[in-house]
Amino acid sequence: MCNGQACRSELPGMGGVRNNENFILNVSDWERIRKENSEKIDDFLKQPPEFRIPRIAIAPITGAVENIGYNDERIYYGHIVAASKNVGIGLCIGDGYPDDKLKFGIEAIEGVKSTASVFIKPYSNEKIIERINWSAKIANLIGIDIDSYNILTMRNLVNLEKKTAEHLIEIRDYAHKVLNVPFAIKGIFTDEDLKLVDEVKPDVAYISNHGGRIDTRRGSTAEFLAMHAKEVKNNCGRVWVDGGIRTPLDIATAHALGADRVLIGRPFVTALCKDGERGLCGKVLELALIQYAR
Repeated sequence: MCNGQACRSELPGMGGVRNNENFILNVSDWERIRKENSEKIDDFLKQPPEFRIPRIAIAPITGAVENIGYNDERIYYGHIVAASKNVGIGLCIGDGYPDDKLKFGIEAIEGVKSTASVFIKPYSNEKIIERINWSAKIANLIGIDIDSYNILTMRNLVNLEKKTAEHLIEIRDYAHKVLNVPFAIKGIFTDEDLKLVDEVKPDVAYISNHGGRIDTRRGSTAEFLAMHAKEVKNNCGRVWVDGGIRTPLDIATAHALGADRVLIGRPFVTALCKDGERGLCGKVLELALIQYAR
């Protein structure tokens, strides 16, 4: 299992900050949270299978050469997007440095004649709008990756900024009025972030600590979802979550606690690297057993 023990502090790479502290908590806390909320989980699992169909997407992962081990960035995006589309999970692409990373993702989505959720780093709003326009033909959602202003792998490479509610409202309105697509805030993980959701009222609030790859408070996304899902849902349309989701019961726990979609990164990428589309398909089928989880 990809649980944060073997890649401690590998940045660049698949690890996280502070000796993988939050990465490890993300994985281990789903079981603890499940025990603490056993009645909710049991009620969810008693529903007919058609109400327990998992809503899964590939998390937006970029940096295939420096972090994953691919020889070519463009080839990675082609592989991950085509495989994800073919096995029936939701498509997401992300931003990065240099700009080619986002452009390769857009190209890959165009190549499979589909649409995707597009997550953009917190540049100045002028640069974000430029990137939104690049994505206009393939975006079914625009999200701002608010916590990545603090990501180690992009420090000293680009100018990222901590977003205010006013910044995000401007981007939300642009996504609504110009592209007519939903708007998401990704990286909800602190009390300050909860205030942003309250002020901005995004269509999607995406709970994430960037897989333990950013310098933030200690904790897990499972714990944050359990504590704040109701509050977050009062101020947005839908709640998404990622971080350490590894089993059908983890997915069931996330859905039972209020998540409308779960996003998975490292396990899908490593399955793709191991056995291509067949590997990704096997991992998706393994996780989709939520309908029968007990």
